[in-house]
Order: sequence, then C-alpha cells, then structure tokens
Amino acid sequence: MTRGKGYYEQYKADERYSTYGLTPPVQNGIPITTADFIRQLWLDNYFYGNTTTLSLKRNKTDWTLGGSFSHYLGNHFGKLIWSSKSSLTPHTWYQNKATKNDGAIFVKQQSKINSNWVLFYDLQIRTVNYTIDGFRNNPTLNVNSSYFFFNPKVGITYRKQSWKSFLSYSRGAKEPNRDDFEAGAAQLPRPEKLGDLEIGVEKKTKRYQAGLTFYYMHYKDQLVLTGKINDVGAYTRTNIPNSSRAGLEAEGELTITNWLNTGGNFTWSRNRIKNLEEYIDDYDNGGQVVKKYTRSTLAFSPSFVANHFIRTTPFKNFETNFSSRYVSSQFLDNTGNSARMLKAFLVNDLRASYSWSFKRIKEVLLIGQINNLFNKKYEPNGYTFSYIYGGSLVTENYYFPMANRNFMLTLNFKF
Repeated sequence: MTRGKGYYEQYKADERYSTYGLTPPVQNGIPITTADFIRQLWLDNYFYGNTTTLSLKRNKTDWTLGGSFSHYLGNHFGKLIWSSKSSLTPHTWYQNKATKNDGAIFVKQQSKINSNWVLFYDLQIRTVNYTIDGFRNNPTLNVNSSYFFFNPKVGITYRKQSWKSFLSYSRGAKEPNRDDFEAGAAQLPRPEKLGDLEIGVEKKTKRYQAGLTFYYMHYKDQLVLTGKINDVGAYTRTNIPNSSRAGLEAEGELTITNWLNTGGNFTWSRNRIKNLEEYIDDYDNGGQVVKKYTRSTLAFSPSFVANHFIRTTPFKNFETNFSSRYVSSQFLDNTGNSARMLKAFLVNDLRASYSWSFKRIKEVLLIGQINNLFNKKYEPNGYTFSYIYGGSLVTENYYFPMANRNFMLTLNFKF
C-alpha cells in the first residue's frame, strides 16, 4: 500500500464569500460580500496493488505469464483557512472522490530460431475503470468510464558476434487521466491509441559501443498538451485525431584511455499533426473563432535533442564528469506559430566525486556538482494564451525560467 497526503496553498484576492458557500459577514449593518482568502487544495489518497509473474523455460523457448491489479482511491477537497474581513473557522467548500481500478494479464514468449535469430511477442489485455464524483470547478460532472485494451507487440532480433539488430512493431492504448476529464468537460476525452515501428542496430566492443534506432509512431486521438495550464499550474491536454512522431536515435560511448571516456546520444525527430482546429476566444464579438491547419507541429516536441559527457578518473577514487545538453527550439502550442515558441538552449554541468573508507565506515562519498556551469539564461517550459481584442489577435506567452549557476555538495556514508 502507498499512502499520500498533501495540499497546494493559494492566496486569492477579492473573491466572493458565496463562491465558497459562505454567508457574507455583516459589519455595521452592511453585508461584506468579498474578501481576500487563503485556501488549501488537498489530495488524500491510497494506492493498493499486486503483480504476479510465472516464468517457464522449455528447450529454446522462454515463457512469462503474469497479471496485475491496482486500486486507487483519491479524496480531493478544499479548505478555506483565513479571511481578511472576518474570523474564519477552517471550512471545507468542496469534496470530490475518485477511484481507479486497473487490471491486466499478459503473456510473453521468446524463441530461439537458431544461434543468431530470436523471435519474440508480448500480448497484454488490460481493463481500466474510473469513477469520479465531480470536480472542484465542475461539481456536477460525474465520470463512470470503463476501457478495454489489447496491446500486442511482436519482433525479431539478430545477433552475431558484437553486432545486434532488431525489428519490432507494437500497438498500445492508454486511458485519459483525471485532469483530462475536467479539461474536456464539453466532450469527454478518448483513449489514445498508438502503433509503433522500430528498427535498430547496435555494436558493442570492449573499447566502444554504438547504436542507431529508427522509429515511426502513428497516433489516433493522441492526448497532447494544449499549451495552456489550469489554476494550479498543471498542463491541460486534448485529443488530436491524427498525429505522428518519426525520428532517429543514436547513442555511443568510447573509452579513450583507462582514465578517460566520452559518450552521448541524440534524437532527431519530426512530430506532426494533421487537420488541427484552433479555437480562439473573441472578446470583441463573443464566442470563438476557428482557425484550421492542414499540418502543424506537436507542442513541446523539439526536433533535435542531444546529450554529451566527458568522464575522467585521473587518480584512484576520484572522478569528474562534464556534461552538456542541447535542446532545439519548440512550440508552446500545437499551431506551429513562431510567435509562440521556446528558444533553443545549451547548458553544461560539472560533477566531481571522491570516495574513501574510514574505520568502521565502508565508504564515504563526497560529491560536488555545479549546475548550469556557464550561467546560461534559458526557459525550457512555459504556456501561451491567444485571443482577439480590439480587432487584433493578441498572444501572451509565459515562461518558466531555470535557475542560474548553482551548486550542491553531497556526503554519503555506507556502513
């Protein structure tokens, strides 16, 4: 069992008492209808689960049978703990319960055709049930949804000496989450479905290793980020009928000497949407304006991501690691509009560690790390909002900047 309990606290200015189901206080015979409040949005949850597997081996075939079941119970409620205009006994103004039952059975088989070829498949049947008793901002929206998924995967692997290549295809489906139901109150969200084709090759030797993988993923009703957030900072998602991700992944590592090695990885990808409709609030005339796109780019999906490291061990028990991360520009929403974009960034970190033993302590490990070594100012995340006002399209972008140069010291003891 896993137990969780916590809250998100907010200061809300100039809100009405009636919003929280409270009778306005009266001062000098005059009702006080608004005040500043401090409120807490609570989540109190329990999670129970079990997973069972059975492995069998016969001749050149390996079997794995198994199943899992989990039960989640979440109690969402809000407490009002302070008011600027009157004394206030902690008041609960909403309470919504949600349960999720998730069960699955699966079978895996891996068969050696000969010394080089291996055929494998994986079959999973999964059921999910949601029961949601309303939401804070939509208390009458009740959800009782069940899903049945069949998720197969099949592939073949070829090995010879230091080489390995593989080909696989899989289909999968995933249910919406709780936030998706609230964000899609006008139209209940649909489960997303995926077909994934992967082809790859790898080579490993004592001195180096390298791998290259091509993938193509086609989605139906993919749940994608809209570029907007709700009032507690969580991103909202919506179904896109037709979208895809295709790309090339490469990774490698090279040992130059017994005290120096380097490596890294990169991903180049194209992340596309077909036939997108954007709904823009029209504050001049009321309602919304619909803008259609035949092809656009998925939000928060950079086309190029790369990581690199240089690791040294100049003397016994001492190690340094210099790492770099590059992320290309990406869009804040799904329209592919360059006015709603996060800029590309390159950041570097430096880490050093030294270990030793001391009397009854098996190991003492001292780690020093400098993050954002060159003090780069960048924003890896954000959100956007566009509307029509005064006859013009207004776009407001908001960014979450990362910390400037910072450091951390860690001391670990192993007994």
